[in-house]
Amino acid sequence: MLQVVDKAASQPGSERREWMGLLARAPRELLESWVSGSKAPAFSWLRRPESGLAMVRARAGGSGEKFNLGEMTITRCALRLESGASGVAYVQGRDHRKAELAALADALLQTKGAAERVKAELIKPVRAHLEARAARMQRKAQATRVDFFTLAREAGE
Repeated sequence: MLQVVDKAASQPGSERREWMGLLARAPRELLESWVSGSKAPAFSWLRRPESGLAMVRARAGGSGEKFNLGEMTITRCALRLESGASGVAYVQGRDHRKAELAALADALLQTKGAAERVKAELIKPVRAHLEARAARMQRKAQATRVDFFTLAREAGE
């Protein structure tokens, strides 16, 4: 599993960077259940959801030379609430509705009145879900782990 390592967690905007990552990885079902529980605010599109390709770059060993790993499909969109807050989203795949919901959550998280409610109703459950999924994958990988021991041969044999 590839993970983004952010060494600049104390920099300005790191909280938004964190919730945008969580929203991008959140299952659509969690986003749908969040928005169905409350009335979604009115918004206008700055950029309607659109799908395209992005080149994924990586480093050998995490610190080596950069290389092009391959392309992946992403969907992006941007919207503005009537209050003036703007939200953007980039999600993996072609799910336009997921991108819309993630952008809506991003905009609300930047609104003083709604931010704490959205963090409690959406961000905390998404974080818990993703952590549980990662723990399941870790346990599954550990169950298939094999320890190999190499016996050193005596010199001269």
